[in-house]
Amino acid sequence: MFKRCLSSIARLPSSSKFLYNHEMKNKTLSKNKLNESFLKEFSNDFDDGSYDASLEVTKEKDIDRDNNLPFSETSTSSDFTNLLKESFSTPQKKLSLGEKVKCELAAITDEEIFFTIKGGAGSRPADGTISKRELLDKNDGSFPYKVGDHLDLYITRIKRGISLSTSPSARSQAEDIVEAFQMSLPIEGKVTEVCNGGIRVSIHGKIAFCPISQIDLARVETADGFVGQKFDFLVTDISEGGRNIIVSRKKLLLNQKSISEKAFIKENREGEIVKGQVRKIEVFGAFVEIAPGIEGLLHISELSWSRINNPHDVLTIGQEVVTKILKVEQKEGRLKISLSMKQATEEPWTNISQNFKEGQVVAGKVIRCLKFGAFVELAPGIEGLIPLSEMSHTKRVVRSDDLIKEGERITVKIKEITTDTKRILLSLKDAGEDPWVLVPHKFPVGTIVTGKVVRRELYGIFVELEEGIIGLLPKSRATATEVLDSLPDFHYDKFKIDDQITLQIAEIDTEGRRIALDVPPDPNKDEWKKHVNASASGSSSNSNLNSKNANTNTGSGLQAKLADKFKNIKLRDK
Repeated sequence: MFKRCLSSIARLPSSSKFLYNHEMKNKTLSKNKLNESFLKEFSNDFDDGSYDASLEVTKEKDIDRDNNLPFSETSTSSDFTNLLKESFSTPQKKLSLGEKVKCELAAITDEEIFFTIKGGAGSRPADGTISKRELLDKNDGSFPYKVGDHLDLYITRIKRGISLSTSPSARSQAEDIVEAFQMSLPIEGKVTEVCNGGIRVSIHGKIAFCPISQIDLARVETADGFVGQKFDFLVTDISEGGRNIIVSRKKLLLNQKSISEKAFIKENREGEIVKGQVRKIEVFGAFVEIAPGIEGLLHISELSWSRINNPHDVLTIGQEVVTKILKVEQKEGRLKISLSMKQATEEPWTNISQNFKEGQVVAGKVIRCLKFGAFVELAPGIEGLIPLSEMSHTKRVVRSDDLIKEGERITVKIKEITTDTKRILLSLKDAGEDPWVLVPHKFPVGTIVTGKVVRRELYGIFVELEEGIIGLLPKSRATATEVLDSLPDFHYDKFKIDDQITLQIAEIDTEGRRIALDVPPDPNKDEWKKHVNASASGSSSNSNLNSKNANTNTGSGLQAKLADKFKNIKLRDK
């Protein structure tokens, strides 16, 4: 009945609007609500404030419930006066919390459903509201009711408007939410969906809103990962008679964090060993939760005694780790904790003498290749250097990565350990066989050898005799006057890289790993005279020798003699 009165007010002719023009002024009536200030004038006349000041009218044309006809647009002020008197003259049934009442569906909106509560004989009906979500079909989420349907509902609130529910327990649940709000107590809720600006949370059947900035301590870009999970929240605001509930998880976490920080500082000191769980991994390190709500920074340099390039190589989210507290400080109102994993274990150099000795051949991993050599990790936190000079016996190494690569496992020999400076000198070439051991036997002084030109310098030519064995032909020897006179066909300046050249071993320095080469003497220098004398003598005594025998004396026989002679040639004094 009261709703009919309100509908009539909206349709009064201009001559009858004096009753409320002082409140409405020039504003037009909202499509769904009457002005709150206007309704307050009537609220005191109805059952100690039973009706909500924001009572809604959801249709532009209300219905005459007695005749089931729309009110005439030409209704007069007398019509309204009669209706109002009729409404006030009929008493309203007294309602109590938790009471089960018969209701008729009066109007449907996007968020709420309006019902008329039957007053019984001799009493006028009352109006109440229920959240539309409570009446949705649980299977397909549809709304199965229409205007005029009758339902049995329970009263959960009377003051400032009647609220209805399908469950009699809604009253106690609503009281729990109000109590949690008034006393700042945490209350459990389940995230049901993501909405514009945050998430919707179901708390005791009521839908609350949590802004995205209040979901977690860390910045949340998307809240999809929270849907379906249960968390504790703080109720920060309740308005519109409980229809608008705002909650925050961040505020609760901050409160818990503050309590945890105070307890942590009291119980833990710098230098203590604590366990934690990896929560977040960055390029510069990882954040480890060492107490509820308390995280410390584990810098990449403190992950291991070994060199780590990427924290993801040694850590995973959720991994349990043992750390040492390096530093605890309050900075800009925040607790900052520095942690170390490597310092929670023994320093590797403590027992270096027990694990490694000079002269020992060990395996290691190449971790860095530099211009002057390569660093090899023998054990976590134990590194040694291989200088370029210790790379190879057989090759001239200009760059360390020409011979070995980062990440490669190699065998090296420990040449020197200096514990004071934590330095180890390693040798790659000494870890294998030394080809120079056999050089004096394979290339004795005076031997005629053929090799390949591998490098030219201003002072001479470097010739590779075999892989890794290189000798030097000094320019001073190759261009000496006697060499030019005796070997006019030996052109020192014309030899190029990769050319083959025949030389003589002049000197061997095994300790210094050097071989000096020389130009061999002309094999035909004296032999041609002997050949002429032998030919003259042979022609006078053996004129019948055929050309085949003569060729034998001057051919293969001569080469055999020269070969024998070259074996006895020694280095000439200069």
